[in-house]
Amino acid sequence: FRMLQCVGVLLLLLAPALGHLDETALDSHWEEWKVTHRKEYNGLGEEEIRRAVWQKNMLMIEAHNQEAALGMHSYELGMNHLGDMTSEEVSEKLTGLLVPMNRERNFTTTLGNGVHKLPKYLDYRKKKMVTSVKNQGSCGSCWAFSSAGALEGLLAKMTGRLVDLSPQNLVDCVTENEGCGGGYMTNAFRYVKDNGGIDSEEAYPYVGQDQPCQYSSAGMAAQCSGYTEVPVGDEQQLAYALFQNGPVSVGIDATMSSFQFYTKGVYYDANCNKEDINHAVLLVGYGVSTKGKQYWIVKNSWSENWGRNGYILMARNRGNLCGIANLASYPIM
Repeated sequence: FRMLQCVGVLLLLLAPALGHLDETALDSHWEEWKVTHRKEYNGLGEEEIRRAVWQKNMLMIEAHNQEAALGMHSYELGMNHLGDMTSEEVSEKLTGLLVPMNRERNFTTTLGNGVHKLPKYLDYRKKKMVTSVKNQGSCGSCWAFSSAGALEGLLAKMTGRLVDLSPQNLVDCVTENEGCGGGYMTNAFRYVKDNGGIDSEEAYPYVGQDQPCQYSSAGMAAQCSGYTEVPVGDEQQLAYALFQNGPVSVGIDATMSSFQFYTKGVYYDANCNKEDINHAVLLVGYGVSTKGKQYWIVKNSWSENWGRNGYILMARNRGNLCGIANLASYPIM
């Protein structure tokens, strides 16, 4: 009963805050949002459907941020270019991680006692080992961006050169994967090894759809001799692998609307699923917030309009949130 009373009080507090989003305010927000994100619809019917989805998202974001202001969440949400999409549509169109059923696992040996010697903060962006944030568009190529990012980090570490590598090369040429229909990172690393390299983005630009393979050794910019996987679910080993080797490809559950509209703070949603992992991203660092919350620094491929300029800080050492340590792998040279 006491809990219900608290919720009742909370709703009373939230009501005025949500009240300022009356129909007129929502109308002007909607028009402004359409202009900002260059949205056009086929006729009124489609616009009405999209507007209803957008409005539901807008009210959810407002309610969440009011709760965050009361200390109920460690992160805030914000409207972005995905505002007229449901979380189901985002999962269907903007993810693309397919885990092979009978894949060979290639684990690191246990990392021993080196784990406790890790620095408190690590950010490969500051070490010039991470390229700019990209946009996969409506192609299920997250796996290709994650793999290319890990290879970019390895190349920068080994040679001191930071080069944009070609996710399109992977989309078109990794026959074990399904291109825009989805794929897996270790298949991409194996392709780069067997193929003798991957082209640069400049030599093989991204188009966001399936094409015939057009790899050319003339445009080759990086190679790898194989890959290693991190023991499943072990965040300590994941931190160590990140520290030792550079950016790591990871898979997460990106089905939550809270993930879709994340904008700042340390992301923690208890409903995020560890088993149902559908999206590949790139781990580029870790740290601790001013409030003492440990986080992973994660690079997404949904453009700089998403999250914190394309990045999210995800809770670290909180029960393997969203399964971040379940499918971690990185290339080796």
